[in-house]
Order: sequence, then structure tokens, then C-alpha cells
Amino acid sequence: MPQTFATTGAVELAVVERSGFVESRHAGIAIVLAPDGSVAAQLGDPSSLVLPRSSLKPLQALACATAGVTLAGEQLALSTASHSGTDRHATVVRDILHGAGLAEDDLGCPPAWPSDQATRDEVVRELGSPERVRMNCSGKHAAMLAATVANGWDAATYLDPEHPLQMHIREVIERLTGEKIAATAIDGCGAPVYAMTLFGLARAIQRIGSSSTSSPFALHRTAGLLVQAVRENPWAIDGPGRPDTIVIERLGVFAKGGAEGVMIMVAPDGTTVALKMLDGSGRAATAVALRLLERTGALASSDVADAMSRLPLSVLGGGEPVGTIRPAF
Repeated sequence: MPQTFATTGAVELAVVERSGFVESRHAGIAIVLAPDGSVAAQLGDPSSLVLPRSSLKPLQALACATAGVTLAGEQLALSTASHSGTDRHATVVRDILHGAGLAEDDLGCPPAWPSDQATRDEVVRELGSPERVRMNCSGKHAAMLAATVANGWDAATYLDPEHPLQMHIREVIERLTGEKIAATAIDGCGAPVYAMTLFGLARAIQRIGSSSTSSPFALHRTAGLLVQAVRENPWAIDGPGRPDTIVIERLGVFAKGGAEGVMIMVAPDGTTVALKMLDGSGRAATAVALRLLERTGALASSDVADAMSRLPLSVLGGGEPVGTIRPAF
């Protein structure tokens, strides 16, 4: 039998309301860690195993940086991004590759259309086609390739779970989560992704999100630089008008959504949220994470309300708002 995300212990996290009628409900699990690492709140069972999907990228990016990759600013931010494929994103990815003496064809992620609609429209008008640099994980892949080159490892097999780079990434993940990898899977971009408890994911993300650039420990100094790069370049982590970019810009949090309804978020004071939606839908994940940070006092209610108003949470009827996607608590 395959391993699976446990459905036991899941609770209602969000609802979809249309004209006063709740037509859909999103169940899942969530945990909030206080700045000192203690459990401030939990909904459902955070000992359940999850695949973090792209919420794992901060750990993978940090591992690449500790493997000898020297990236800074927007390049460092792109290494942990799920970007929308704009020209600006693609240019930074190309710069990372060129800096390592690599080309776009060296990327192991599949070609993709930009998810940014304006950019996609322009590519179509120019009779373009899907490109690897436009794929939302291309920054992560470029950083992985750069780490491979820096160490003289085989670049053609950098996605093999037994490749030296991937083994190093596993070691860093286990160090940060405090857990042994429970299972290995292949993510949508072709890179390995690892199962861990939601609590382990939250603990790892808090360690990264709370790190200081002046830490006496090299791993934490590098993590501090990664978080600083994301906060200074919020456009890079996601894209214009997209959830992660919005909350980083408006609230100064460190946020990273993942496919199948995963979200991690670290407030400026270190309070950390990790959550997983049982049905795999991420449409309410950002709102639920923000509400949890608000409920634990890490974010001001007025600031959360402002950020929420900018998220795509409206339910439409005839092209007009008639309801909302909202936290269930």
C-alpha cells in the first residue's frame, strides 16, 4: 500500500460562501509555533505526514547555498521561488545559468507557458512557445545546477535522488526538520520532494525564517540572507498581484505556498504557520495562514484585513462579487 496523507484528525479550515450559502468546505491540518518554538495552536493532527511540494523550496535553496552557490539579491530570492514566468523572472534565471556556464537546455524542469497572463499573451502574440525558464520552478533548478557545477558533479543527472546534490539537500532537510525523511517522491518539476510531518516542516521553516545574517553559525547566516533576499524582492518569489508576493509586500512575512494546498508563513516576530488542505486546494491557504497569525497576535487585525482585501478571495456571480472564500474560524 502506498503511503498517504492521513485524513484522520483533519478539521474544517475554510469555507466558500455564495450569497450567504456555504457551498464548499475545506478541511485540513495546521500548526502555529510561537517565536520560542513551542506550539501556540494546532488544528487537526500536525504529526500527519505531508509532501510540502513547493513549500520545501526554502530548504532546497538553503541547501544549494550551503553547497557552494554564491547567489544574492533577486537571484537568491528566485532560487526559492514559484514564479509566474514574467520576462523579469526569466532574465534572472538565465543570469544564474550563465553565471555557472550553463544554458537553458540544461534545466531539467519541463517547458511551460508563463502563468502571468499578460506575459503569456505577449509570448503568444510573438508566436513563442513554452520554455523551461518560464516554468515556475526554474529558479530552483538553476540554483541546483549551479551547485552541481560548483562541486564538479555531473550536471546531467542532478535530479536523481542519489545524486550528491540531492543527498546533500536531504541532509540539510533532516537537520532542519529534526526528522528522518519518511518517503521520497518526484515533484511536478521533476525534482525529488520528501515527506515529513507538518510539525517538522513548521520547525524547519521557523528556523530559516527566524535566522539572522549576523548569526555565529554559517547555516543560519545563509538562511538569514535568503529570507532577507525574499523580503527585499517579493516580486521574485511569486509575481505581481499573486498571494505570496502580496503578503510579503504588505506584511513583511516570509511566505511560500506549495501545490496541493500547502502553505508556510513566518511573521516578523518568528511566529510560524504551516498548513495542508486535505482536498489539495490552495485557494484559501493564504487567508487561513494569515488568520492564524492574527489570532495568535503576530499580525495586527487591520494589517491582515488590508492584505486579505488584495487576495483573490471573491466569489463571483454574473461577474460581480456575491460571496467570499474565508477562514472557518
